[in-house]
Amino acid sequence: MGFRLGAEFLAAVGDLACFASADRLAAYAGLAPVPNDSGKRTGRLHRPQRYHRGLRRVFYLAALTSIRCCPVSGAYYQRKRSQGKGSKTALIALARRRLNVLWAMLRDHRPYQPAGHAITAPAA
Repeated sequence: MGFRLGAEFLAAVGDLACFASADRLAAYAGLAPVPNDSGKRTGRLHRPQRYHRGLRRVFYLAALTSIRCCPVSGAYYQRKRSQGKGSKTALIALARRRLNVLWAMLRDHRPYQPAGHAITAPAA
């Protein structure tokens, strides 16, 4: 996520303490599917009608860019595609995953570390 998308994220979210969990933030951003069950029909999920479109755009564009720039994100996207998901569905799944990573980074006050590059404490 670059400077512009980061600024849009901060403008859309404001105080992160307003959200109790990453799931609440995902629901606010429209990245958490809601059930569309009725009668005998169950298990159908769809995008919520009320969500912050600007915040969804931020994570959508961040996921779109990360497919090309981040090999871990590209592999995740390709794995979702090989599972039979459509391109937009796989992209939204990647956006949700990036939201969870960003939430953890902000919660723990730690910079992003790609998988396999753990931060080690300095020797005393």
